[in-house]
Amino acid sequence: MGLLTQIQYPSDLRRLSVDQLSEVCKELREYIVKELSVNPGHLASSLGVAEITVALHYVFDTPEDRIVWDVGHQAYGHKILTGRREQFSTNRKLGGIRPFPSPEESEYDSFVCGHSSNSISAALGMAVAAKTENKNRHVVAVIGDGAMSGGLAFEGLNNVSSTPNDMLIILNDNNMSIDRAVGGMQEYLLSLSTNETYNALRFKVSRWLHRRGLMSDNRRKGLIRLSNAIKSAISHQQNVFEGMNIRYFGPFNGHDVKELVRIMRQLKDMKGPKLLHLHTQKGHGYAPAEKDVTIWHAPGKFDAETGERIIKDSTNKPPRFQDVFGETLLELAQKNDKIVGVTPAMPTGCSMNIMMKEMPERTFDVGIAEGHAVTFSGGMAKDGLLPFCNIYSAFAQRAYDNIIHDVALPRLNVVLCLDRAGLVGEDGPTHHGAFDMAALRVVPNLTIASPMDEHELRRLMYTAQLPDKGPFVIRYPRGRGSFVDWRCPFEEIPIGKGRKLRDGSEVAVITIGPLGIQVAEAIEEVECSISCDNTTTSRTAHYDLRFLKPLDEEMLHEIGRKFKKIITIENGARNGGMGSAIMEWMEDNGYHPVICRLGLPDHFVEHGSVAQLQAIVGIDKEHVKQTIQKLL
Repeated sequence: MGLLTQIQYPSDLRRLSVDQLSEVCKELREYIVKELSVNPGHLASSLGVAEITVALHYVFDTPEDRIVWDVGHQAYGHKILTGRREQFSTNRKLGGIRPFPSPEESEYDSFVCGHSSNSISAALGMAVAAKTENKNRHVVAVIGDGAMSGGLAFEGLNNVSSTPNDMLIILNDNNMSIDRAVGGMQEYLLSLSTNETYNALRFKVSRWLHRRGLMSDNRRKGLIRLSNAIKSAISHQQNVFEGMNIRYFGPFNGHDVKELVRIMRQLKDMKGPKLLHLHTQKGHGYAPAEKDVTIWHAPGKFDAETGERIIKDSTNKPPRFQDVFGETLLELAQKNDKIVGVTPAMPTGCSMNIMMKEMPERTFDVGIAEGHAVTFSGGMAKDGLLPFCNIYSAFAQRAYDNIIHDVALPRLNVVLCLDRAGLVGEDGPTHHGAFDMAALRVVPNLTIASPMDEHELRRLMYTAQLPDKGPFVIRYPRGRGSFVDWRCPFEEIPIGKGRKLRDGSEVAVITIGPLGIQVAEAIEEVECSISCDNTTTSRTAHYDLRFLKPLDEEMLHEIGRKFKKIITIENGARNGGMGSAIMEWMEDNGYHPVICRLGLPDHFVEHGSVAQLQAIVGIDKEHVKQTIQKLL
């Protein structure tokens, strides 16, 4: 780590010679591997952009010049080179540096990211701001890891082509997102060929014209259109970027740092929008990650020397909710030939790869395109299929309009499975599934449910695929369930019916979802502390709401008549969520109990383990016990 230890900020990097940069890249990779072997995070993506990262900070005057990262798991090297090397061991830990770039953490982080495809739009806004304020500021968008499949990227490109700007777009083309990238754009990037001699000649001509003041915006656009036409005629191929009047350069080897510095220096002051296409290898420089990039996207702990992953023994442990979903979906699809699976680039992450392996013709990975995934599902449902569309809760926020207009309004039979609902842990605020209940419960025609355990998940999935159920939302968390023996028989659950898990006399506790398991334990401990005599009537009742929409009005009337004190507990936003729904219903129906709502607060929750975060926001077992004891 001889050179890396000398680099605190990019200004230190720029003091090195170009010939030293290859060693910096090597040391940067070694440092990332070493740190992530004991403090897990996103490994392969950051390894793949080491040379791009070093070249960017070497050529551009950051932080005055703006680098806007897309899908922020590419940015570990960026963090290490921008004043956070010594703190990098705290990455993703409670109170440590954040998992993704954030302007609140560093002035070098130009824009918040964590979801994909926003870099071009954000960078264009910065480029226009610089132009408007006459600032000599360079702006670079780094998009890759499958983010070019997202619709927002194309919206940004369309605006880049028609808005005066001098920004540089770097396309990190590694044929990957987390699972291997799919779709027409990816196939296009794989087959795209250019004449490097032609690009070099055109660049020299444009520089010659620029030096002589002959490159006004109108002349520049005319020359670009002429050169694009000539090139298309010669190569018999239309370049989609040049077709949008965006100067295209590449593809080049994204792992040749000296060549990247040369190219970026040439492009740095060129007027007009430019796109630099770089081929990289996700996981480059670390053999295990190169061989299986999907697993090494976020491999957990591992031996840095041998590449052996340290996998916890899961024998006799309950399965992950995502695996119960994947196995159950395959079982249901084997019985119901109308069922199809849809996921936006997360077949492994949501375990739809289980069905994909057995029924590839009935599963669809649509790329990082959540809105399209929902509307595509709606189209299939309109003509008789029954899509199970699985999207992480936080990512489904991008498909809100599609859920309303393309599924709920026409009342189509789409089963929307929201994985990673609630607090997800170390990935932090961009990934917490905090808002789905509050956002979706106001949408007409939706059925919204959350299973308390794996058996309930299987029963809800079975219920959702029965005829004429309409749009059906099932939310469940990241992590393991409760039962080792999870394969229960399929049974229909009556829509809008909750469960009374425990009777009581003074306080009613209402939960929704798997949080109810630890709440049940908390109630048991509180009651036992009062009296362990089994003949004593419990003072605390427990109800599993099960359905956020429609509400179980019969059960709520029982609670309203019997209890003056109610506690609602949810792994979602407190404002507007399940507790708010209960409060509104009680008021509308003439009941006036004291209602204490526990849930996620009205601010973004930072990163840490799920247990740590639950304690901080007050939905862990100890806080539940204290709340019950206070009301009693």
